[in-house]
Amino acid sequence: MTGSRYQVYLAALPEVCAADPALMAFTADADGRCEVFAWDAATGRARQVTDRPRGTLHGTIDRDANVWWFDEDAHGVGRWRFQPFRGGPDLPGLTGVPPGTPRGLAVSDDGTVAMGLGDGRTTTVHLGPRGGSAREVTRVDRHATLSGITVSAGLLAISGPAGSAHAVTVLAADGTPRAVLSGAGEHGRLWSLGFAPTAERDELLLVREDDDRYLLASWRPETGIRTYPWCAFDSEITARWYPHEDHADHADHADHADHEDGDADPGGDGDPGGDPGVDGDPGGDRRPGGEGCAGRTVLIREDRHGRSTLHRARLDTGTLTPVPTPPGSLLDAAPRAGGEVHYLWTDTAHPPRMHSTAGTALPALGTVPGRVPGDHRDLWTPTPDGPVHTWLSLPEGHGLSASQAPEGHGLSASQAPEGHGLSASQAPEGHGLPASQAPEGHGFPASQAPEGHGLREGQAPEGRSAPPPVVFLVHGGPADHDRDAYDGVVHSLVASGFAVARVNYRGSTGYGPRWRRAFGSGVGLTQVEDLVAVRADLIGRGLVRPDAVGLWGTSWGGYLALLALGTRPGLWQAGVAVKPVADGVAAYRTTTSALRALDERLYGGTPDDVPGAYARSSPIQYASHVRAPLLVVAATRDAKCPPGQVRGYLAALRAAGARHESMWLDSGHDGYEGGDHVAVLRRAVVFLDRELRGTRDGRGPQDGRGTRDGRGAQDKRGTQDGRGTQDARGTDGAYGPHRDPKTPPADRRGDSGRVRTTAAAGTGTAEHTERRTAHAEGHHPQRPARG
Repeated sequence: MTGSRYQVYLAALPEVCAADPALMAFTADADGRCEVFAWDAATGRARQVTDRPRGTLHGTIDRDANVWWFDEDAHGVGRWRFQPFRGGPDLPGLTGVPPGTPRGLAVSDDGTVAMGLGDGRTTTVHLGPRGGSAREVTRVDRHATLSGITVSAGLLAISGPAGSAHAVTVLAADGTPRAVLSGAGEHGRLWSLGFAPTAERDELLLVREDDDRYLLASWRPETGIRTYPWCAFDSEITARWYPHEDHADHADHADHADHEDGDADPGGDGDPGGDPGVDGDPGGDRRPGGEGCAGRTVLIREDRHGRSTLHRARLDTGTLTPVPTPPGSLLDAAPRAGGEVHYLWTDTAHPPRMHSTAGTALPALGTVPGRVPGDHRDLWTPTPDGPVHTWLSLPEGHGLSASQAPEGHGLSASQAPEGHGLSASQAPEGHGLPASQAPEGHGFPASQAPEGHGLREGQAPEGRSAPPPVVFLVHGGPADHDRDAYDGVVHSLVASGFAVARVNYRGSTGYGPRWRRAFGSGVGLTQVEDLVAVRADLIGRGLVRPDAVGLWGTSWGGYLALLALGTRPGLWQAGVAVKPVADGVAAYRTTTSALRALDERLYGGTPDDVPGAYARSSPIQYASHVRAPLLVVAATRDAKCPPGQVRGYLAALRAAGARHESMWLDSGHDGYEGGDHVAVLRRAVVFLDRELRGTRDGRGPQDGRGTRDGRGAQDKRGTQDGRGTQDARGTDGAYGPHRDPKTPPADRRGDSGRVRTTAAAGTGTAEHTERRTAHAEGHHPQRPARG
């Protein structure tokens, strides 16, 4: 993006060299593309390692300070390569390996390389000396992920769907199975988080789901699975080993591998001997203590109600100690040698910042400095399965103080109604009720709201300006959630005068397993109910305009936007769907095998098995009902939400005479180019501004039934002007100081500018994250499901 000052970045911690923790590898912006950089904390200097036309997403560093990256083509197919930290030739990770899609990389202390590669329906794991010839260790006829290697390279861990009979498979280096750990039994789903970073024992860290909680567990060849009931959490967690006290220079990269089936379960047996429910550790309850990091110690990150906490768990003594961090979200956290912790912090008003508890110099993220504008708060809305949590951002001057909020509203996550995520019968008074039974002032349409609520345009409580138009920014997944974290799209919309509502509908992570499983009205339809309930709640409180409500979603969020526009057509005045699922059956037939497995889990079978379920939840069935103006953005190389099913939906809109526009990107589902992101952001904001505020010709919001040509404009790559105002290059032409943008930086995946977190084990994402298993492991942070 020569000549552009728009910046792309990935909010992720750098990977650290095990032998020299001052040497790191990270991804950052390079002229509008994500590329891999080497960072020397001792000198504070960065060196750009990769320079590929479409950018580079996956990178890491091994114990010998070789920087690794995945050299992929436009379809995501390629090979692993590496280069010495100080520079040198690009070398193949292993020779004799066919190209494929990345499904995990791990490098042991002696330079043995294990890599997983996919070819559509199968996954193959290869093993060999770094730069040498490879041998095939195993091949499985499903989507799987290499999730760890022991220090001695004697054992490998392979992760499958967390709720399957092969959730985790442990193999010897020759491919012989040592254990198959099931996540399909009575003990619940199971995730692999990496082997211990010590040669003294072979121990695999696990998280398991048990009813409505998540437990830490581990597996050893001699004992099988061992759970730790004193280390239980009611929402999703992930964990990493601390470096061992006698192996302190070995930086561990244990993290969970997300799974394309959308599951999230630890649990299951299948290990030789031992009851997976037996706990032999002292303790039993959480209690303080455990200072220091000697022995079998792990760092746990919990994501609960959209915010994060850290804990240090000592497995030998059964103690759990909080690790202090500021309120907000931790997009990532990693223990380092000597008890140091690196973490990536943000909240809605502040872009991500890297921190080290020991003061180690970490590369600065090229993000917006200081606080972003707006009044940011979280609210709760009653539904049949419990209150729905929403992050609401209002333009300056539109905020509602706590004293003005109706009783029980405007609470922070720490004040959330007790029993959130419980069924209606278990919810506290005033929560968990349908709108028709809600207490006064809750969940009513504007026309039925009590005095002071449901204000029409131009009306506002005394001392406040008229309510603004609102955009529901719908997250994807469904195994994901919106959090108290900076979001470039929110920044752009709020700065443009829009309110933004980010709803953690039923099925979202961060609110416990029961909330994840609450699909009572059907796939998608349950989530639309929650969007409708929050819309009524916001209007009922006079916070937003009832005649200027828009929807904007990407991937599965785009699917929900289309479904809401078609099933509840009178409630919305505009919609934006980016790379959506538009035809459930067609998407199933043409998407990846992993996402087909996700669909089968959500719907209870294939389209041939349960055709009615797919039809009832498919946006194309309701295309003729769409009344609001609609912008659809799709990608010609999208494997997750394929272009054919989007074209079919657009044809249905044309046949129905529905007003819409379309924009096509020459990319895949997860793009790395800043130009595409800013083009989508600019096009969508201009579209919403026109339709919700009538800024182009002085008209008010449109009813969607105008006479505009339904086909809209067909952009190959979208408009490429106006790409923001941030200098991506900084010092040394690579990474340095940045100026405040008009268009904020963008995440490099499907959402323009939306910050993402390293997913917790309980999320059960549909595309494997494959980050930081044991030792050096390559980034592969593909989004959960179609998120």
